Amino acid sequence: MENVDLLFFGAHPDDVELSASGTIVKSVADGLRVGMIDLTSGEMGTRGTPQTRKREAQASARILGATFREQLDFGDGALRTGREEELILVDVIRRCRPKLVFTPYPDDRHPDHTRAGRLVTEASFYAGLKALETGLPAHRPQTTIYYLQNYMFPPSFVVDVTKAWKKKMRSIAAFKSQFHDPKSKEPQTFISDPKFLEMIEARGKHFGALIGVEYGEAFVTKQPPRVDDLIGAYGGREV
Repeated sequence: MENVDLLFFGAHPDDVELSASGTIVKSVADGLRVGMIDLTSGEMGTRGTPQTRKREAQASARILGATFREQLDFGDGALRTGREEELILVDVIRRCRPKLVFTPYPDDRHPDHTRAGRLVTEASFYAGLKALETGLPAHRPQTTIYYLQNYMFPPSFVVDVTKAWKKKMRSIAAFKSQFHDPKSKEPQTFISDPKFLEMIEARGKHFGALIGVEYGEAFVTKQPPRVDDLIGAYGGREV
């Protein structure tokens, strides 16, 4: 793990890709350094194996241009959120020193997503406590940003990922064991149905339409971002 500008956490391999990978591609193109952390190996998944999914995750990270991608073992299907896991994340955040942290919205259909969002949020705060000694200097990110998965909420902001969309979809396709493959003999799942990727496409177009572009990715924060260019923020969206 190295110092990065943005640090993205997912409960499972492919979580970040589905909801926020266009933002990673755009950020890397803008010269920012991006790290990725999977809290589990997805060992409870119906399709694929942890080993397969780890290879797929690394292939996806290369497509996205991430500086690194690491995988932790917090337990898929019952993601642990105890003090031990919290301190592991405190060390990760202090080691990487991100300006912004991204994590699942802490209220989602999958309990692991909910737990991950809460755990990362709390660890990001505790990482800034100087009195909490872990052998690394304290560091608190500017804020924790939530990406949306199953449940939708009014976004705090939307990122234009039009130029990044093709690479985003390539990063998703890297998870061949998980998504639609007509040659696969594995059981059909919610996300392996071809309609699932059609939904991802439609969602990207919907969020893009909200800001007057072709594709967008939506995020929620507990405090709104500062807008320095009020006119520019609404450029090209005349009604």
